[in-house]
Amino acid sequence: MLVQELKCFGVEAGEGNPALVVQDGPVGEAARQAFARERTIAACVFIDGDVLDYYYPHMRSPLCLHATLAAARVLFARQGSDRPIRVTTALKGQPLMLTCSGDDVFIALERQAVETVAPAADVVAELLASPGLVPESAPVVASVGSAKLLVELKDRAVLQGLRPDLARIVAWGKANGVNGIYAYCRLGDGLYEGRNFNHLEPAREDRATGVAAGALTALLGRGISLYQADRRCLIRTRMEGDAILVGGRA
Repeated sequence: MLVQELKCFGVEAGEGNPALVVQDGPVGEAARQAFARERTIAACVFIDGDVLDYYYPHMRSPLCLHATLAAARVLFARQGSDRPIRVTTALKGQPLMLTCSGDDVFIALERQAVETVAPAADVVAELLASPGLVPESAPVVASVGSAKLLVELKDRAVLQGLRPDLARIVAWGKANGVNGIYAYCRLGDGLYEGRNFNHLEPAREDRATGVAAGALTALLGRGISLYQADRRCLIRTRMEGDAILVGGRA
């Protein structure tokens, strides 16, 4: 078994959201979930040929873009060139195109249909444990492979001041097929900042959430630059026709 740790979307060297890339690892969902649970790292991705299988410590995921970014670096190194690589996801068979652009890796994907309707603003305020909170725009559920409830807030102070009800968010997400809440605010000039809430433990809050950046890009209809983790992580996106490209350093 070959296990490599990479940090993804970091603004500076050594920063970013960590992921474990596992080759020739355990086989089967139970064994892989046990492997991920024993680690304290944000995500594990198992490479099976051209198929990527994603696990968080608490659940299997249909898609994790920072783990995909890490796997891409491993696959490009194994290939020995920057020629684009096609992969698919294990859980839903979603096709992904991996490309290199200088120091960045980009993942091309498309907006996915969702059936879940976003809850009313007062329900969102309860989930975020912020009575009286009024989002800046109507909350929306959007997806590029792992659905997020997108909630726009007034400014960075409100965003960073959130102390949400994580257990309630996780329960709502399981009941509605949504992978947590992504709260964000506008910084101006195409810059945004966000926080992702889909873990039960505050210490496990995501440092960078590529699927949320992709979902937000799909919602806005344009490329963005998105900060997380007190601006130590940066995700860049762009649109090429119907394709949404999500990328950054790994």
